Amino acid sequence: MEKIKFQVANNKSLEVELIRKNVKNLNLTIRPDFSITLSANQNISEEKIREYLQKKSEWLMKRMGKYQQTKSENIIEREYVSGESYKFLGKQYRLLVEFTSSAERVFLSDGYLNLYVHEKRKNATKARLLDDWYREKALGEFSSSLQRVFPLVSESVETMPSIEFKIMKKRWGSCLRSKSEILLNFELIKAPKFCIDYVMLHELIHFIRKNHDSQFYNLLSVLMPDWKIRKEVLDDEIVLFV
Repeated sequence: MEKIKFQVANNKSLEVELIRKNVKNLNLTIRPDFSITLSANQNISEEKIREYLQKKSEWLMKRMGKYQQTKSENIIEREYVSGESYKFLGKQYRLLVEFTSSAERVFLSDGYLNLYVHEKRKNATKARLLDDWYREKALGEFSSSLQRVFPLVSESVETMPSIEFKIMKKRWGSCLRSKSEILLNFELIKAPKFCIDYVMLHELIHFIRKNHDSQFYNLLSVLMPDWKIRKEVLDDEIVLFV
């Protein structure tokens, strides 16, 4: 794989890993560890690639700044006290911890994520209750997304796949063709529904096209013309740390 260095603002230089593959467009990706990759067709010259990178330099610097800020926010350990912020389906909710003598529970109400517990000082219990709530919601929302999106590919994909989810550090989803299963990143439950639908369709198309070739992206663009906008919103909403 090639490495390309180019200058950005304030005399800084960035290094990009260039991957030559059968793609129609230039595809630039920056990860939260600040590594940058660019996919390009074999026929595109290095000069054209450098011109493209210069045009995207301001966007790259802004994205790196956003990742640094989000990383600083995410290293704060949860205390599970009222006022903490939690994300669900693209919206921020303030945690409201209350005592209850009846069943412990979690629910949304009036912009708050309400957590009713028997003992406010037991963080392990609060963490478990919130995790269980998020997992229950993830199962329901991911299943609903599959029901919405599957009709787009039903003529080419005979059987609707099953869904599983887990925490993943490097990807939003994975298509397990041999098991007829889609594995989604648990963190997706924090993103807007239209972003979840984008990831769902992306993985469903892998049942038709195994690789990320030009035909894959052509089909994605036909079935979901605004997929790039959805992906950009997703990358801004949730940061995956590798």
